Amino acid sequence: MVRKHTLLIGFLVSFGSVVASMYYSNIVGFTPCTLCWVQRIFLYPQALIFGIALFKRDFGVADYILGLSIVGGAVALYHTYIQFGGAPLVPCSAEVISCSQRFFVEFGYITIPTMSLSAFVLIALCMVALKRVPPVLH
Repeated sequence: MVRKHTLLIGFLVSFGSVVASMYYSNIVGFTPCTLCWVQRIFLYPQALIFGIALFKRDFGVADYILGLSIVGGAVALYHTYIQFGGAPLVPCSAEVISCSQRFFVEFGYITIPTMSLSAFVLIALCMVALKRVPPVLH
């Protein structure tokens, strides 16, 4: 039961994140910065992988998803650090929007990179749970 639900939760979180990022960039008009694009590179494939895994009932995707989530989460954590006043280790390109620009702040701390970080952490936790539950033998 846990195995099936972790894939479903992971799919819903990753697909919802893809839809949200497309909404913010294509409908609201927020131009994604370089770090936003990097986070998308690690998030978008997860929705596809989860969708295929759900369809095929393939529970062996945890390692792939976990790798994508850890790297994407690290980028999101760094992006959050920059947005809350941290000095960037590598400056963003001058040709695109600044990575430190906040389009909105809800509840005093929720920004787009914070939402991205939350999604990556939730997906990673689901994959850790999936790896810890032994497979059911038929």
